[in-house]
Amino acid sequence: MKTFPAKKQILKAGNLPRHIAVIMDGNGRWARKRALPRIAGHRAGRKAVREVVEGCVELGIEFLTLYTFSRENWSRPANEVNALMRILERVLREEREELKEQNVRLAVLGRIEDLPPASRRVVLETVEYLSGCTGMILNLALSYGGRREIVDAARKLSESVLAGKMRPSRIDEETFRMFLYNGALPDPDLLIRTSGEMRISNFLLWQLAYSEMWITDVLWPDFRKKHLFQAIAEYQKRERRFGKVD
Repeated sequence: MKTFPAKKQILKAGNLPRHIAVIMDGNGRWARKRALPRIAGHRAGRKAVREVVEGCVELGIEFLTLYTFSRENWSRPANEVNALMRILERVLREEREELKEQNVRLAVLGRIEDLPPASRRVVLETVEYLSGCTGMILNLALSYGGRREIVDAARKLSESVLAGKMRPSRIDEETFRMFLYNGALPDPDLLIRTSGEMRISNFLLWQLAYSEMWITDVLWPDFRKKHLFQAIAEYQKRERRFGKVD
């Protein structure tokens, strides 16, 4: 029987990731294995989100970014997209009080203007409701695409140059970073992907340059706090050199 690290072990080991990003994958396969409609898998993933948020809060993780809805997801069947938006609205309405009790602040990464008006309103209301919290920042990547983020940043940067606000010779990586959707957000230390897929799916292409990756075959609806702790324990064993040598 597989054993999982306890919270006490992880805290004692130290070297915790400051920022964890998660690609929540496998909802459709989870539903298909049970002969259920795909949307049942999306609904079942709610418990996994709750457990990961709680686990990160317990460990004192500063930032948690969840790949909630990609720009590519808009190409899915309209009934599935509409159902996903309704789930988003319902979860935010029903979980915001619990998030406030955990002192979690909500932020959004992506093109929120793409969301349907009702969904956008619920998201912004929740951001405002939790704005006074001072604990972990929960980032929801909504209508997000890594390539689009870089293109949008390049466009804003070029506009700044054309307006005479910036000289091209002064542009470096840190300058460019500030034109990303949330330039103040530190890069993820750890990327978790569920369902065993070995790709990053256009997620945080700039920010994941030196992130440690941990991939599990567990489908997202089955992901629990113990799996989160397992990923962090593995991260704690790794040596991050950022391309350098000792």
